[in-house]
Amino acid sequence: MKLHSIHIAFLAAFCLLISGSNVVAQKYSSGPQVLTFSSDADDTDQPYGLYLPPNYDSTKKYPLVVMLHGAGSNHKLALRRVFGKSNAEGETDVEASRSFPKWDDVDFIVASSYARGTAGYQGVPEQDVYDMLDDVKRRFNVDENRIYLTGLSMGGGGTLWIGLTRPDIWAAIAPVCPAPPEGTFDLAPNALNFPIHFFHGDADPVVPVDGTRKWVSHLQEMGVEVSYKEFVDVKHDSWVSAYDNEFIFEWFGHAERNPFPDRVRFVSKLYKYNKSFWVTFDKITYGALAEIDANLGKPNALQITTKNLEGFTLNLKNHPKFKPGTVTMDVDGVKLSAKTDSTISFSKKGTVWTLIPNAVSTAAGKRKGAEGPIFDAFSTRHIYVYGTADNPSPEELAKRLEIANAAANWSQYRGPFLGRIMFFPRVLSDKEVRPSDLESSNLILFGTKETNSYISKYADRLPVHLKATDKTHGLFYVFPVDQHYVAVNSGLPWWLGTEDQGYPFVPVMHRKLSEYKDLIFFKDSAKNMIVEGYFSPEWKLTEDMSSKLSASGAVNITK
Repeated sequence: MKLHSIHIAFLAAFCLLISGSNVVAQKYSSGPQVLTFSSDADDTDQPYGLYLPPNYDSTKKYPLVVMLHGAGSNHKLALRRVFGKSNAEGETDVEASRSFPKWDDVDFIVASSYARGTAGYQGVPEQDVYDMLDDVKRRFNVDENRIYLTGLSMGGGGTLWIGLTRPDIWAAIAPVCPAPPEGTFDLAPNALNFPIHFFHGDADPVVPVDGTRKWVSHLQEMGVEVSYKEFVDVKHDSWVSAYDNEFIFEWFGHAERNPFPDRVRFVSKLYKYNKSFWVTFDKITYGALAEIDANLGKPNALQITTKNLEGFTLNLKNHPKFKPGTVTMDVDGVKLSAKTDSTISFSKKGTVWTLIPNAVSTAAGKRKGAEGPIFDAFSTRHIYVYGTADNPSPEELAKRLEIANAAANWSQYRGPFLGRIMFFPRVLSDKEVRPSDLESSNLILFGTKETNSYISKYADRLPVHLKATDKTHGLFYVFPVDQHYVAVNSGLPWWLGTEDQGYPFVPVMHRKLSEYKDLIFFKDSAKNMIVEGYFSPEWKLTEDMSSKLSASGAVNITK
């Protein structure tokens, strides 16, 4: 009986030991190290650099700095850089990446994303940054109101893009010699609720300093809290001075996010980025930059102006200037009032705003997760599918596989500086696609409805098809099917004729993906575009697109 009791006690203790993180948490070493998260984009473990302060206390909330590396760099070098540690005299980046030097400790957690290598910070690399952030918050006790973002060069541009597309995450951002992606400048109004510190060298031959000066001047005119340090006679390596003596931690330490600001100013073209603090965009005017300036200046009293916006929702729950009850509003000069416990939705009919019970639904048209353009299909988990439906010869099958493999080869070697993009999507024949793939992945489909069984499966729902006999045209478009995208490439591959010139952040096959709209149609070469445009908000071909496609004689348009 005594032995039985001891056995039960041992089992109870063992179950308690393994039952959850609240009982026994995994222990991590202090200082710099490398951790990984599992990426849903390609089922790989992706590395990131992490600094953990000494004597980390899991009961205490810590500020977090997210660091984005530049081109030709990596997560290990980025972790060194943000602590002000440059390479030793004569030391290459490869050598410097092998170890972490000693530096002065700070009471911050620091995470530096690898983000696939040198691939910019849009699409899958952008998602990596957020996946890393989620992983750090899962493992450690992070203060949600003290999360900061910085980066250099390509990473400085990523700092502006990521900071301004989702501005309600960050307490402050600090771009160093930033090279932002196209369209970032339009997002400047989103910086209203955090401070920005820019750094740049006045002799930078890689990223001209005039771009940063323009940013600073524009933000100052808008009333954003912006500061700027320009280093005299400093070239592209301004990060050496910017991060010297761990200055960035001192500057970040003064900033704290207000999760419930009285005023939200927010702009966006995409439903993908449709939220800032207590404002959510429900319907954006087609093709335009939607804007809102919402001010809860007095308790339960709102002043709102909008532009290119047809529907939006306010969620005022927990805002210190809101109490459940009647809220008065002035929306573009229209006086409204509503009784609510937290949420208010608005819809615009013509020029008149009205209150509605629920957010505007765009289920039948473009919406978050189904808005295009083509690059959106490549920005999350996707697979490349070549066709076998027509029982091709071994030679023809090999050609189809070769094209699909080329499209999926993001990891093509780009020389010793840029290296490879560490992204490994799968290539399958249409016979190998499984039900789980349809549930989880966007499909990049090669061929026509005669050759690819998945193009055939969705044929009646897809807007246009290249004729099977055509050998001189290329048709490439994105379209939502069920819960995911298909991107159909019929005829010539979309990259045919694309020149391998300029700075190759990505291989030539992918060079134009982020520039394409919803559909392209060309003859002989992608240099010879016949049609390039967006589908309508209802995912229909526009009249101009239909006219030009029909005139080619190479396609059939679905009725």
